[in-house]
Amino acid sequence: MQAVGLGVALALALLAVPQGARADLWRAEQAQLTEAAPLAQSVLDLSAALNMAEVMAVLREEGIAGSADLAEDLPNGLRDPVWAGAVLQIYDVAQMEAVFNRAFAAQLEAEPEAVAAATAFFRSEIGQRVLGLELAARRALMDEAVEAAAAEAHRDLAVQNPKRQALLDRFVAANDLVESNVMGALNANLAFLRGLAEGGGEDFVLPEADMLAQVWSAEPEVRAEMTDWLFPFLTLAYQPLSDAELTAYVEFSETPAGQRVNAAMFQAFDAVFNGISRDLGRAYGQALQGNDI
Repeated sequence: MQAVGLGVALALALLAVPQGARADLWRAEQAQLTEAAPLAQSVLDLSAALNMAEVMAVLREEGIAGSADLAEDLPNGLRDPVWAGAVLQIYDVAQMEAVFNRAFAAQLEAEPEAVAAATAFFRSEIGQRVLGLELAARRALMDEAVEAAAAEAHRDLAVQNPKRQALLDRFVAANDLVESNVMGALNANLAFLRGLAEGGGEDFVLPEADMLAQVWSAEPEVRAEMTDWLFPFLTLAYQPLSDAELTAYVEFSETPAGQRVNAAMFQAFDAVFNGISRDLGRAYGQALQGNDI
């Protein structure tokens, strides 16, 4: 993925890796997270300010759509009813949000000032505007024609509006959107392979070193895809913003509060995606053998 603002871009980039899982495994393995002590209200307020429930709903749409590519290699093909049912069940928006919030709170429990500052920013008029634009751009980019147009717009940007391109570059650097998203994607890919080894039988069991080598061999491709997706997304999302508005957003991202919350969001999305990816690997391995998931 990749934040709504700080969070939407990262969550979105993470979707470059396969995602999904069995509902029973997902719920069982995350039970300790969701049944622990109540979260600090301040973190829940920040999550709400970030429109996290809506972010998770978009992730569900994207994940369900993306699962069709994996299904093409299953014995029962694209319309495998068991696989389709498993994917629908695991993309439980409330559960995904609960896992995110638990991990988010763990990262920010000693950062009340950062939480307060970020909540104030994202509740502001500019904060809510950028969040809405990011979500709208994510949904729009599900259309291949829009994706192509956004890529073309970004290619033209450096020539036609170098000041704007510089602002986007500054935003990406402030939030570490390329490096952190690449690492998140690789970690999720590793989780998928581990799950596949657990669910797919002896044919898919690999030594950990081999799994790591396989994941790292894809790093250049993951990095290229991440960059090719990220900058057109940002170009499209922030097109309605004035330079002054975008500068305000960048400047918040560069504050200590912006930096701390951004890092916490990466960690929280990792908790969501790594669990989903591992369970998807298990379910996919079973489906490849023609077994019920």
